Amino acid sequence: MRAVVTGAAGFIGSHLCARLLADGCEVVGVDVLTDTYDPRLKKRNVAALLGRRTFTFLRADLLHTPLAPLLDGADAVYHLAGQPGVRTSWGAEFATYVHRNVLATHAVLEAARAVRPRKLVYASSSSVYGDAARYPTGEALRPRPVSPYGVTKLSGEQLCEVYRTAFGLPTVSLRLFTVYGPRQRPDMAFARLVDAAVRGEPFTVYGDGEQSRDFTYVADVVEALCRVVRSDFTGVANVGGGCRVSLNGAIAVLRSLTGPFDVVRAERAPGDVRHTAADISLSRAAFGYRPRVGLREGLAAMVDQARHGRVPVPLHERSDR
Repeated sequence: MRAVVTGAAGFIGSHLCARLLADGCEVVGVDVLTDTYDPRLKKRNVAALLGRRTFTFLRADLLHTPLAPLLDGADAVYHLAGQPGVRTSWGAEFATYVHRNVLATHAVLEAARAVRPRKLVYASSSSVYGDAARYPTGEALRPRPVSPYGVTKLSGEQLCEVYRTAFGLPTVSLRLFTVYGPRQRPDMAFARLVDAAVRGEPFTVYGDGEQSRDFTYVADVVEALCRVVRSDFTGVANVGGGCRVSLNGAIAVLRSLTGPFDVVRAERAPGDVRHTAADISLSRAAFGYRPRVGLREGLAAMVDQARHGRVPVPLHERSDR
């Protein structure tokens, strides 16, 4: 199989590329290496892949690159590139989010429409739900994002849907729920939390800490990405970890792994939803998705990386279910 992965140097993208290469695929990775966070971390993410005979890396902006020749002949296109982050999506920065999450997605879809890959998978987000009316949240619930970031992710998702219905382009939008694991972006809560715990430094909690998330380990997300391409499914589906835990609960798990550390309380940030929980019935039925890595195992893998600078072999057995 030939796969094209946009956002290949990012957190999820680099894990996906490694998995596809291990499965014997030819992979073309595309990334512009923005300065959303230190580009050196992104370069490190792909460094181990660059020597692989079946891996090609292209540093390119999706809006300034002829994409049709790049996607031509691809069996699967994984569109993971985008501008992340809820708290930074307000104000003048919104234009960047529109550029990288909406216009870039449109460019990928236009190119895919011309060359017709077997499947195009878009990385959407649980942020499209906002403060959902019920939990666990199913795909039939009307999305109501509460941040500009969520608005742009929903826009990209809806673009995929109109290209699917209008032109028969086989698109899938996977709504990913709070992905964590080794190589997580340094601005994300678990990356900051693990770093603070390992260093024995205070960790800032925004709000009372009772906000909860459906935490999903990165290897489970990669499994979902691979499975959906092999299936006949098109449309929108949730990908969660089956592990809804409050931030306070996650802190307690981490303290059991690292020892005590202090917590500093701060005001809740605008756009942060109170809870998320994924109903994964559709993804289970449609392409056999079943999360397998529990929170304690996943956090232990992040601690191992923080302490020893290595990314462990992906975990496959769930110990806290």
